[in-house]
Amino acid sequence: MADIEKYSEHTFEQYKHVNEYGEDFWFARDLQVVLQYKEWRNFIKVIEKAKSACKTSGNSVSDHFVDVNKMVHLGSGSQREVEDIMLSRYACYLIVQNGDPKKEVVALGQTYFAVQTRKQELQEEFESLDEDKKRLAIRNELKEHNKSLQEAAMLAGVETNLDYATFQNHGYRGLYGGLDAKAIHARKGLKKSHKILDYMGSTELAANLFRATQTDEKLRRDNVQGKQEANKVHYEVGSKVRKTIEELGGTMPEDLPTPEKSIKHIEKQERKKIE
Repeated sequence: MADIEKYSEHTFEQYKHVNEYGEDFWFARDLQVVLQYKEWRNFIKVIEKAKSACKTSGNSVSDHFVDVNKMVHLGSGSQREVEDIMLSRYACYLIVQNGDPKKEVVALGQTYFAVQTRKQELQEEFESLDEDKKRLAIRNELKEHNKSLQEAAMLAGVETNLDYATFQNHGYRGLYGGLDAKAIHARKGLKKSHKILDYMGSTELAANLFRATQTDEKLRRDNVQGKQEANKVHYEVGSKVRKTIEELGGTMPEDLPTPEKSIKHIEKQERKKIE
């Protein structure tokens, strides 16, 4: 492999494989090159430290470090069988934690695998939740991301409350096939005091979370200026999210069922359990 000139998440992503169970893994020989260990014997020492850390943490070493043999091409055109190891994401995390911290790519790997491992943990935790708790978790996350989205919109020139309401409606129209907040409210049959986000199921909330995060990132990344341009971006992102749902064969947001219980009702139930 040629020398890596600029490190990024892609440095590790490009060597990722997926097994028959949909789980990510990396080959140790690839990781050795990426982490700039010239000798396999030196890299094995790091792997052994990672295995010890895995065992100490109470995890099964064989679940995360799987010995394999594979054929490699030699310069002469022939092939040779070499020992290799299939590494889980967690195994890679332990390896970079035990790697040479003076290497820039090792430091990047520590951040990359820490973030990816935590994402996987959160996903597993989320999948174990029931529908009410999923709704509550996504709604709380959406609240936080909407704060960031509002800030990004203000930086783009969306200043007044009316401007922001218009900006939000452009996002809704894109995602809901032309329906604005008022139309969505009416379609759900909600009372005037009800908030539409409080009467969305987890799937609908997730679509809106994706709309909000992607609009936030695009406004900042492209340094969008002017409220009309910001509105256009929000509409386009909403439309793309809608198109993705359609391509995946999903139900359009406006056709998803409206839960009987509001988020506020679920919050009250959760507080009672704690008291």
